[in-house]
Amino acid sequence: MSDFYCHQAIPGLADIDVVTETDRVLAFHHTKPSHPVHIVVVPKVHIPSLVDLGDNADLLHEVMEVVREVAGKVRAEHGAASITTNEGLYQESKHMHWHVYHRGETQREILAMYGHHDG
Repeated sequence: MSDFYCHQAIPGLADIDVVTETDRVLAFHHTKPSHPVHIVVVPKVHIPSLVDLGDNADLLHEVMEVVREVAGKVRAEHGAASITTNEGLYQESKHMHWHVYHRGETQREILAMYGHHDG
């Protein structure tokens, strides 16, 4: 099975819009977005999934720092951000990755749906 992240995105063979990058992590706009703002964050080494992380806690920490940075930018611009990862049959690409996205609601719609709270 081909791994889009390892075989195309990370080596620079795919036309992607990079959001941010470190030596070990890449964040870019999804090539087939499900949401108006849809960013994918991946480690640059192949790890099949979060469950398969093994002894790479330091890499997970770095991935999560990038996820946090990207989510902060999305939230600042749109008022909200969602963060997800998938496992098993829910995981289309068998390479650990995180989605950071904004579903496209206005801030008014978000407040009407979830209310305003400080906690």
